[in-house]
Amino acid sequence: MRIDKYLWCVRYYKTRNMVTEACKKNHITVNGQVAKPSKEVFPTDRITFRKDQITQIITVLDIPESRVGAKLVDIYRKNETPPEAYAHLELLKLSKEHYRKSGTGRPTKKDRRDIDDYGDEIYNEEEEEI
Repeated sequence: MRIDKYLWCVRYYKTRNMVTEACKKNHITVNGQVAKPSKEVFPTDRITFRKDQITQIITVLDIPESRVGAKLVDIYRKNETPPEAYAHLELLKLSKEHYRKSGTGRPTKKDRRDIDDYGDEIYNEEEEEI
């Protein structure tokens, strides 16, 4: 089975066109070699690709006939992505929530005071260390 069809069948990408674009940008490797969309995939092949700021590593266990349901995906692949990668993604999501949302306009008086207080806290901590 072609790599683009396989990654679409096991639900890593919504469309085959998205997989094809990723292959053309050299984001997908099979057994350490950059893969074209037409690259054939066989059981025991190791596929590495970057998606959602995580480097996914999967091993092909079997080839599906066509696109499978989400519950059946584990029959056809083994996910070998380290858990630290998922923890790093959670950390990124939490850090993005800290900042103001774009398009909310100028800071309010309360926001400005909070920013000033935060700056004062850092300045005071530096004085205490000296």
